[in-house]
Amino acid sequence: MAGDILDQDATSQLAALAGKRISAEELLKLVLRRQEKLHKSVNAVVNADLAYALERARAVDDARIKDGQLGPLAGLPMTIKDTLDVAGMPASSGLDAFRHRICEDAPAVAGARRAGAVIWGKTNVPVMAGDWQSFNDLFGTTNNPWDLTRTSGGSSGGAAAALAVGITALEIGSDIGGSLRVPASFCGVFSHKPTWGLVSQRGHVPPQPGAHAERDLNVIGPLARSARDLKLLLSLIAGGPVAAKAPPADLERTRIGLWLEADGFPLDPEVRTVIEALAAKLTAAGAQVEPISSPVPVDQLMGAYQVLLGSIVGTDLPEAQRRQMASMRGVAKLAASLGADERFAQVRAYTATHAEWLEADEVRCRLRESLKDVFSRFDVILAPVSATVAFPHNHKPFASRKIPCSNGETLPYGSMLNWIALATACHLPVTTIPAGLAASGLPVGVQLIGPHGGDAKTLAVAQAIDENITGFVSPALDF
Repeated sequence: MAGDILDQDATSQLAALAGKRISAEELLKLVLRRQEKLHKSVNAVVNADLAYALERARAVDDARIKDGQLGPLAGLPMTIKDTLDVAGMPASSGLDAFRHRICEDAPAVAGARRAGAVIWGKTNVPVMAGDWQSFNDLFGTTNNPWDLTRTSGGSSGGAAAALAVGITALEIGSDIGGSLRVPASFCGVFSHKPTWGLVSQRGHVPPQPGAHAERDLNVIGPLARSARDLKLLLSLIAGGPVAAKAPPADLERTRIGLWLEADGFPLDPEVRTVIEALAAKLTAAGAQVEPISSPVPVDQLMGAYQVLLGSIVGTDLPEAQRRQMASMRGVAKLAASLGADERFAQVRAYTATHAEWLEADEVRCRLRESLKDVFSRFDVILAPVSATVAFPHNHKPFASRKIPCSNGETLPYGSMLNWIALATACHLPVTTIPAGLAASGLPVGVQLIGPHGGDAKTLAVAQAIDENITGFVSPALDF
């Protein structure tokens, strides 16, 4: 039963707990044994509070024996991305200076704890959540359980890897540049990037600990091994209504825009093959699947997104680096006017003036308004998460990193922003689901992008696909 239950989704584990087929303490100990076995290989969990977790699990068991009032996650072992504060385990975001603070649960974490979750550990991230690979000098590198030589993604890379190997059944992560979607795709699990503002960002690092403002673009959301689990957890951490118990969508009445083409957005042939195969299965199941061109002009999208994102990331840079970029701004402006490389455009984005931010925001709002027509014709847009499958670890400086494709070509590292930009810039919800395995044997995920506020819709379509076409597949844990 041990192996079986750890590979099941959270809903099934909760049913086993409620039916008293396993106790919360027994389930936690099974999780911890698997964590001990896999830690050196995967390195997903980087901090733990085991004494408190065991105490909490026993308290749930006592309450269940006495038929006490229990929450919807009662006794379920959980980990949390190490950019979110957990009482007794402050968010380090990969920096030693942050992990010695006294903190309370971030509101999203508190929602899971109130529901009875047994929160026992924190999962690895890149420094200040600023990479598509999860590694730092404090805790080392998280490996992809499908291929230990490859990244699990970032910045929720530890979270996705932990889910894939069964050492957690639910996770809470975050996303500003694909940080929920890329790890889910690379590790073959599910995630949901909510509509911006649906889940509180308080207690998330970055920004600096103690910040009160809700940052533009960034969102907090769930990761899981099934779509129904995403719905459950989102309903417990969201500040607004979520249709947690709504039925899955009727695929025969679902209209899907298949977006696989955009100028300047490369797509590895092996990834395209998997997504096209999923589209064919959806069509066979009765869904209306129609190929579409880019829903918005990609040059306008990427120009606005670069400024909106750079304005946020730039504020988290060390003061000396910010001053250096400010001194380069004049050169960057001239270089950009002459069509020079993207490094100069990045300098301009990181040092954007308020007027430049307002201009980018206006473009973003115009694009979001234009999407209303697209979503009047389609329930969701189905699109790639990343141009490639999980790539080999590469810890060189950003400017020199390249991403290999299956056909021998390489892509610039910054291309990781391409496919995820639309939903982030326009504050749209996205449910990421496993689409299948590529010829290389690695997972490929897809985005189900919905209209603003359409979280219930993307989750319903995801659940229909999960339960009728394709879902989570466990990696072979032979290491």
